[in-house]
Amino acid sequence: MEKQRLIDYWRNSGTIKDEKLLKVFKEIPRELFIRNESIGQVYRDHPLPIGYEQTISQPTTVMIMTQALELEEGQKVLEVGTGSGWQAAIIGKYIGSRGKVITTEIVPELVDFAKNNLKKAKIKNAEVIHYDGSQGYEKEAPYDRCIITAACPKIPQPIIGQLKEKGIIIAPVGSLFFGQDMIRLRKTKSGITTESLGSFIFVPLKGKHGYK
Repeated sequence: MEKQRLIDYWRNSGTIKDEKLLKVFKEIPRELFIRNESIGQVYRDHPLPIGYEQTISQPTTVMIMTQALELEEGQKVLEVGTGSGWQAAIIGKYIGSRGKVITTEIVPELVDFAKNNLKKAKIKNAEVIHYDGSQGYEKEAPYDRCIITAACPKIPQPIIGQLKEKGIIIAPVGSLFFGQDMIRLRKTKSGITTESLGSFIFVPLKGKHGYK
């Protein structure tokens, strides 16, 4: 019931206009991607702890970021910060069997957690890699879309470099202490454009291009 209430809220408020994305949200059980102690809060609209100082983002944030990617079937997507694997599952389901999600996680224990969760959810087109995703992942580049699910001081240059022309990056950029702007970067033939999609708060990006 709480799940449907979220869907109704997003639809009625105009927050999420992508009906396919709403369908995907309905089909992917968030309860497969959280710790047992949080099960009673699974469809509350706030982040939940998953251990190792990391969280699974609140449903509204995940949906706004996913919609902002302007996904299409068959695309290749880089996600930086797998966490529990829920965002990767939603992207993977959306882009279909011809698409592929490469998702990197720097915390080894969460790599195993996410792999198991994705398996339970029967998502077969998302590959979890233990790697410093702040550097992108050159081996699978270029990407149609990139999403960074942790706060970063700026969008890492290697990730911009691994993005295809006409590609999109979504990332929370700014101060750790005062919150971040959700930035949508577009790569065009004539250069880079960016726009802000509003203010958010995320855990910090780790690795070479994270906060010092």
